[in-house]
Order: sequence, then C-alpha cells, then structure tokens
Amino acid sequence: MKKLVLAYSGGLDTSYCLKTLSQEGYEVHAVSVNTGGFSAEEIKAQEEKAYAMGASTYRSIDALQSFYDKIVKYLIFGNVLKNNTYPLSVSAERIVQAIEIIEYAKSIDAQYIAHGSTGAGNDQVRFDLIFQVLAPSIEIITPIRDQQLSREAEIDYLKSQGIALSWEKAQYSINQGLWGTSVGGSETLTSHQALPDTAYPSPLKEYTPKKIILTFKAGELVALNGKSGDAVSLIQQLQELAKEFAIGRDIHVGDTIIGIKGRVGFEAAAPMIIIKAHHLLEKHTQSKWQQFQKEQMANFYGMQLHEGNYLDEVMRDIEAFLESSQKTVNGEVFVTLHPHRFELEGVDSPNDLMNASFGSYGEMNKGWTADDAKGFIKITANAHKIYGSVNNKKQ
Repeated sequence: MKKLVLAYSGGLDTSYCLKTLSQEGYEVHAVSVNTGGFSAEEIKAQEEKAYAMGASTYRSIDALQSFYDKIVKYLIFGNVLKNNTYPLSVSAERIVQAIEIIEYAKSIDAQYIAHGSTGAGNDQVRFDLIFQVLAPSIEIITPIRDQQLSREAEIDYLKSQGIALSWEKAQYSINQGLWGTSVGGSETLTSHQALPDTAYPSPLKEYTPKKIILTFKAGELVALNGKSGDAVSLIQQLQELAKEFAIGRDIHVGDTIIGIKGRVGFEAAAPMIIIKAHHLLEKHTQSKWQQFQKEQMANFYGMQLHEGNYLDEVMRDIEAFLESSQKTVNGEVFVTLHPHRFELEGVDSPNDLMNASFGSYGEMNKGWTADDAKGFIKITANAHKIYGSVNNKKQ
C-alpha cells in the first residue's frame, strides 16, 4: 500500500481526508502535534476517532518544548506583536507542527503527506512551504483544497460511509495553544463588530487586583512569584493565573499571505504579560541602539514567521542577534493584574542602566559640568546650523 502521513486534528476536514484516503488505497498514518492545545482526554478521543475512520496508525507528538525552543523563545526576545497587536499564536504553532509532521513522515519512509487546509487560508502556505523544503520528494495531497469541497459535501460523504457523528459547526472557531488562543466568528468577518464576551474561552472570574513577580535571566522567564521552573510550565502557570482576569483579549487586523485583509480575535493573557514585562526590563538594561536595531529585526522576523518563511537562513541570523542581545536582560518585573488589564509597576535588575551614580533625569548630574553640557549641545547643533545657512539664504 501507499504509505501516507496525515496531519490530523480530528475535525471535519481532516476526518474527511482520513476516510477518503484510506478508501483510495493509502496506508494512512494519522499524526497530531500538541503545541499546547490538547488535553490527555482530547488526545485519547482523537486516537479513537482516527482508528474509527480507517487509520493504520495514530501518533500524538508532544512538541511543547520544541515549540518553545524553536519559536516562542525568540518571540519573547523580540517582543514580537504583529501589527503591534497579535503575538502570532496560531501562525507560530503551524511552523512547528509542520516540521514535526514532515520529520515523522521521513522517519517511516512515507511517500505521501496530506493536510486538510482549504485554498483560502494561510495554513496551506505554511504547511506546503515546510514540506517542500524539508522533503521535496514526498508528494503533498490536499483533498479539501483540490476538490474545492463544501462543508456540507464532506458531511454527506462521511454519512454515506456510516459515520454519523455530529459535525455541527460551532458558533466560534477556537484554536488553543501554548502561545495564545485564536477566536473566529461571524463578527470577525466584518470590519466593525466586536466579539462578545461569550466568544472568549476564559470568562472574567477574578475582580480583586493581584500582584505578581516575573523573573528573567538572559531574557528567559525563569521564575513566577519567586518559584523557579522551566519556561513552558511557567507560561502555563501564568496563563492559568491571568486568564481569571480575562486579560489579553483583542482583535488583530492584518494582511494574509494570500493578499487579503483579515480579522481574528485572540486571547493571550500569558504571552501579552510576558512580552510587555520583558520589554520593560529591556528598556532598563539595553542600550538605545540595541533596542532600536532589535525592534527592526524582530518586526521582520515576526512577518517572515507569519508567512511561513521560517526555514530561510536569515531567520537563524536574526535569532543569533536576538539571543546575543539578551545577555543583560536579567531581573524581576513587578506586575499587577486587574480585570481585563495589567499594570507594569517597575523592575529590579543588577543590570539597570538607571544607575543613580551617573545622575538622575531632570534632576541633577554627577558625571559632567554645566560647561560640558553647553559644549555638547553647541556641537550637536552644528549640522542643523550648517544646513540652515546653506539652504535658507533666500528666506
């Protein structure tokens, strides 16, 4: 039989793919990649459903640590928010999922790989780019995209095969992962409607403000409220704590890879707190030009990641720069959680460049004289004076 690996989520599209491909003579190996969105119970349900649909094997790959090491760490180092809003929750996940799936396909010598993307979204680009670069000899099969299938047609086919599961489309599409949860619904298809509170998976439960402390070492989160841990578990702990305040909700508006504008809601309490806290610590511990240059490179890095260009070598170059920039990003950041928002109160860092021995902004200086300041200002003004003298003669 023809050995095929299917990127499998257990939803309608990938279930249709699994059933049809197994009926067409393929030996289908269903693979799901957990980047923070599946519980143990959900993985078990996926497995049972996969075998019921005709899978030869089912494999769940735990990619949480890989996701952090390959992607999330650099999103934190770069304070990456697409269009100054979105922490790249879903697009970042898809990269790691594609890499894990294609590596598994190669490990079992599969000749084919399939996914359930349509022809209208970003994921088809991200998956196909990774697959083609890492395994150009493996043929990519995309039944939903190639056949331009409607949801109704998929349901009718599965029913004809004796599969009468409930495929009712939820009012809101939820995609949950380590680095945030996307929320799509009828409102996000418009330009003016907001998502209702009920659309978000984490309702407001906590109303009393709560103070927390985030500790960073070389730019990485190493402790929460004084308790050390690995970055993945600390992100998860912070998410559980902060989601009670319904923090991190917003709607992102941006350009899709295929050239159209799109809106998506998201809920990302931990990512938003970590990015903003990390950024504040950087402002205390990095030079002006480090911050400026890093902002340009991180913005480019986020865009390339969003568009599936993760494997371009420029991304490794930028990652090296980002990692190098974090040597002095050490210390604690003090944060207060409130309903729907959080407040950054300040930092305590051994690398804080607000060292009082060099003077206090707007107060007094200890490292230079009044004449030094006057001379500095006079020389700084020279370029402006020369330009004005040469170009403003007629005024």
